[in-house]
Amino acid sequence: MEPTAHDADEELPPRALLLEMYRHMLATRRFEETCLDFFRRGLIRGYLHSYIGQEAVAAGAIAALRPDDWIASTHRGHGHCIAKGADLRFMMAEILGRETGYCRGRGGSMHIASADLHHLGANGIVGGGIPLATGAALGIRVQGGDQVVICFFSDGASNNGVFPESLNLAGLFRLPVIFLLENNFYAVSTPVECSTGCCELAGRGPAYGVPGVCVDGNDAIAVWRETRRAVRRARSGEGPTLIEARTFRWGGHHANDPGQYVDPERLAYWKGRDPLALLGREIRDAAAVAAVESRVEAELAAAVEFALNSPEPAVEAFLAEIDS
Repeated sequence: MEPTAHDADEELPPRALLLEMYRHMLATRRFEETCLDFFRRGLIRGYLHSYIGQEAVAAGAIAALRPDDWIASTHRGHGHCIAKGADLRFMMAEILGRETGYCRGRGGSMHIASADLHHLGANGIVGGGIPLATGAALGIRVQGGDQVVICFFSDGASNNGVFPESLNLAGLFRLPVIFLLENNFYAVSTPVECSTGCCELAGRGPAYGVPGVCVDGNDAIAVWRETRRAVRRARSGEGPTLIEARTFRWGGHHANDPGQYVDPERLAYWKGRDPLALLGREIRDAAAVAAVESRVEAELAAAVEFALNSPEPAVEAFLAEIDS
């Protein structure tokens, strides 16, 4: 199954939406670069999984949602959070373990969540968000709502048992959930062709009555179009869709992984298809792009200042929470 890219003859997103998608992608790129720098300086504790190279998936998919629609994320989830409208100040504070963060510094990089943003949370368990998103979709169906849920997960997570179980349940009850499989071709250091008998991952959907489509995950417009179709389908009661977005992470699995197992030619090919550059060419407005870039730099600088000047959680309060 070849991934679909966007057709120039098809409808483009409104210009304002294109710029918003570009802003989210650029904010993710710069946020990740800053976090990697902080990690290497010892300012971030625990693991850090960069989303650099995959920004078009989060930005394109979430641009097709309403604010009251939900998402479930992964351990590589900063881009999802930013595209859902997160404030960079509270994100940076959370990752630095500060009291002013989204989870008051208790969650860190892999567990950012926000009910206000309709974000069910990043998840340190591979595939952990899949049943959560399916359950949320079931809750929407029971309550008679018309929201949809996007569940982001990886090619590695697609080999976990919760994936077919959730796909089966969602297909059976026609739940309003979109399974968005970000195929970046590596589960930690294992290439997808070494862990999967059939690498056409979108083909797993029809076995459970769920349409499966494959899309160019570096093309934000193509991701937006396929997701918009899936959202309309889910919102009208026709049930779930499995979208395989083929993309590529630009580094190792986490900040301490140099990624030496990645074929340099393969990495060079994907870097040559930088999702930011692809979308920037579609906007065709250098002044507008420059304005977005200036805004992002200002927001990021404010986020860094806010986070570094925010207090760490008080030990007494933290221990009291554990005891309670």
